[in-house]
Amino acid sequence: MRGARDGDPAPRRPSQPVDRIHYMSRNAIFLPPAAPYNCAPDRFGMRTPILLLVAVVLAVCAPQAHASFLSGDALDALADWIAITVLIVVPIIVIVVFWLVHVLPERFAEKYHHPQAKAIQVLCLLSLVFGGLLWPIAWLWAFTRPVTYKMAYGTDKHETWHEAMGAKARAGELLGTELEHLRTELDQMAAKGSLTPSLRQLRADLDALVAAPADRAGAT
Repeated sequence: MRGARDGDPAPRRPSQPVDRIHYMSRNAIFLPPAAPYNCAPDRFGMRTPILLLVAVVLAVCAPQAHASFLSGDALDALADWIAITVLIVVPIIVIVVFWLVHVLPERFAEKYHHPQAKAIQVLCLLSLVFGGLLWPIAWLWAFTRPVTYKMAYGTDKHETWHEAMGAKARAGELLGTELEHLRTELDQMAAKGSLTPSLRQLRADLDALVAAPADRAGAT
């Protein structure tokens, strides 16, 4: 802005901000501020009474609402059945589901003939006592291959697997490779001293089955 000359009165500044400044020959003349941009009227100012009127009309003309489609004895009977379901049926269902989930590691261990299935079963029972804290350990144990058990006892299968395979061998349902694998496992268990009386008898029966064809071939 051009400065004022000596002796001339200083120009007055307006109290409000201005949009444009016009310069005259000597002093600056300030124009009044323009209207603000955000000066649109309230959109809801005129609609508020109309909305209130519509709400009052709807409240007056609306039919009487009912809290339930039942009343009297039917409503009491429904409440009784709901209470029985919540207090008796739901806890029973929760307990049954909790039990079925907790015995899953034991079921899988028995299905895959895990040699430590009994220990997994005991761990599942202990998990029930401790609120399920031991269940993840039982789950992992059921699907872990017992390498150290095989090193100690010569097999990674439960005794029930050997008995089932022995029954198939007596019935002639095993292939030659399967029969040889079963005999090898029994020999390894015998070397470790972990054969039970039933498995010793099974080993003797398998030896007899293998020796029988050889004896027949020698006789002919």
